[in-house]
Amino acid sequence: MSDIPSNKPYLIRALHQWCTDFGFTPFMAVFVDSSVEVPMEFVKKDEIVLNLSLEACHQLNLDNDWISFQARFGGVPRKIMVPVSNVLAIYARENGQGMSFPFDASKTSKLKGESSENAEKPKASRPSLTIVK
Repeated sequence: MSDIPSNKPYLIRALHQWCTDFGFTPFMAVFVDSSVEVPMEFVKKDEIVLNLSLEACHQLNLDNDWISFQARFGGVPRKIMVPVSNVLAIYARENGQGMSFPFDASKTSKLKGESSENAEKPKASRPSLTIVK
């Protein structure tokens, strides 16, 4: 049974689409450890809640292993990268409907060391600006 892949990324995508289709704002709660790239000044008690609405984030990518996008925090654009294993919940801000996922922080720290050899973080390309006159 352990060969069956997790259904968690599929449920995250489905709930994100449900929120978007019905005009709700999808929020995602994330456990923050060293594998997560988020603005640390917004992390409270090793958790952060991210707004995944199409208006709030750009280049949203909901992969099976990683969730990545760009968003502004305090007016500063930031690249966000979250392993799907660190997602605690996804829900609609307006009514709280959604889904929470079982999570064990001790398992992620063990898996992190093992998975760093096998699975690398996706390479993020740096944005570039061109002066237009």
